[in-house]
Amino acid sequence: MKFLLTSGGISNPSISDALVDLLGKPIAESTALFIPTAVHPFPGGAERAWKAIYGRADIPLTQLGWKSLGLLELTALPTIREENWVPAVREADAILVWGGDVLYLTYWLRQSGLADLLPSLRDTVYVGVSAGSIAVTAYNCDAEFDLGFVPDGSDMAQDADRALGLVDFTLYPHLNHPDMADVKLSHVQKWASGIPVPTYAIDDNTAIKVADGTVDVISEGDWRLINP
Repeated sequence: MKFLLTSGGISNPSISDALVDLLGKPIAESTALFIPTAVHPFPGGAERAWKAIYGRADIPLTQLGWKSLGLLELTALPTIREENWVPAVREADAILVWGGDVLYLTYWLRQSGLADLLPSLRDTVYVGVSAGSIAVTAYNCDAEFDLGFVPDGSDMAQDADRALGLVDFTLYPHLNHPDMADVKLSHVQKWASGIPVPTYAIDDNTAIKVADGTVDVISEGDWRLINP
């Protein structure tokens, strides 16, 4: 796949231009599927999902003027015949994956079968926001936080620190965000010191673009590459 891994969505012209470059055509001529699944475990998750779907959230993603926009709810897919949802995924120009709980998202990406399908989507652009970006990297930097939302008796907590590994690095979003704890560079560096792959720490005006095995940083803000 082609990836555009963001912290805060399509938040500036540079990231928007990178998205158009990956799509190979204007957003207004591109079709997308939106995945809100990651936000469900949080208090107010239903309302937050609605705001994201209808473009009422502060993070620019669904409201970019897509030619068409569909909803792909991962928790529903195991109960649906594959021939009724897989073609829509294959036909979409972009898959937009919202933020929230990385552990919950990676669990349902696997359970739904989408995680197995993603590597075959050569021309599709995977656009992640926060947790949606972390999910395709090698490690889950939010594992300790996410464990607090696992239901009693669930096997979801197994290998909580591992993500899908579709790219060979990991990502720490919201660098230096004033309203979030544990996103100072010193904290990120401490966490990254125990990770055997490179870690990109990015703020909400930065994205990581991956195409044909090449990784590019797209930024109008602040970022750091922390090597093991």
